[in-house]
Amino acid sequence: MSAVNRQLVETVLRQFTDPHLNLDPVSAGCVREIDIQGGKVSVRLELGYACGLFKSGWAQMLQMALENLEGVDSASVQVDVRIEPHKAQEQVPALANVKNIIAVASGKGGVGKSTTAANLALALAREGARVGILDADIYGPSQGIMFGIAEGTRPAIKDQKWFVPITAHGVQVMSMAFLTDDNTPVVWRGPMVSGALIQLITQTAWDNLDYLVIDMPPGTGDIHLTLAQKVPVAGSVIVTTPQDLALLDARKGVEMFRKVNIPVLGVVENMAVHICSNCGHAEHLFGEGGGEKLAAQYGVDLLASLPLSMAIRLQADDGKPTTVADPESQIAMIYQEMARCVGARISQSGLGAAAMPSIVISDD
Repeated sequence: MSAVNRQLVETVLRQFTDPHLNLDPVSAGCVREIDIQGGKVSVRLELGYACGLFKSGWAQMLQMALENLEGVDSASVQVDVRIEPHKAQEQVPALANVKNIIAVASGKGGVGKSTTAANLALALAREGARVGILDADIYGPSQGIMFGIAEGTRPAIKDQKWFVPITAHGVQVMSMAFLTDDNTPVVWRGPMVSGALIQLITQTAWDNLDYLVIDMPPGTGDIHLTLAQKVPVAGSVIVTTPQDLALLDARKGVEMFRKVNIPVLGVVENMAVHICSNCGHAEHLFGEGGGEKLAAQYGVDLLASLPLSMAIRLQADDGKPTTVADPESQIAMIYQEMARCVGARISQSGLGAAAMPSIVISDD
């Protein structure tokens, strides 16, 4: 009987690919400890993304493989999670109490961006991360409704300087909607909107967040530029539908984030297919495969493809998005997988990418 050594253990671990990192634990640098005491093997892995619903199954699978190794009497695999801060832009200072910022954007409105942002935040929280969501859609804030926060709710003020975010479904929420009432439109010019965004981000007393999800306004305007220049964003998620018109605008969104050195973590395709509730017939109302084409064109992942579903709409309107309203449903599982993949992409990015160009205005 051959003696068990580290090399043999690593060979077994290399046979399994983490579906979110697309690498085996050894190549991904997740192995922190391999302890071999005769026929007793214990392995400790450390993952850099929120994966509370995945890690026990992953540990069990690796443990069974190690127990099948000749010479191993018993094996134990421990999977820990440690989320580190990452940011894309070099010159932008880090935000206090926030490790990673994720911008959720779309080229045009009405493609389900806010719904995706809400479910992404809730899914990350279900995976065990500390999560906040900021509604940066100043003109049309909707996260208050989606999180079931009553109209007229105002954030508490701390030390006459900080807004205390409102907690709903385990997520810290801050929105322009909390500072105005639902029927009053925000009629502001660009500089005022940008100023309000910076104030909302920097003057909110976030409580030690692993991830802050920012629900961006649609398009590519002032707010997006302000975000790129002043906020340390770790990555962006682009939301689209398969329709050619939506894809045209989504491409502009991808290009914009690339120009300002913010990595695009992937594409989410909403309204991909409609399944008739009476007969079960599947129909591609907005076209087919658009999100996949966009992801392939820019060399990024298609993070999720979601159906046009009445449940998603009803649950969001009811203040309990799908991830919390029906956590065992197939749609909720897609959101969980999307959240793990987003976290994994951030964990694989560097701790500081290429520096952004400085813009200097002179008097001459």
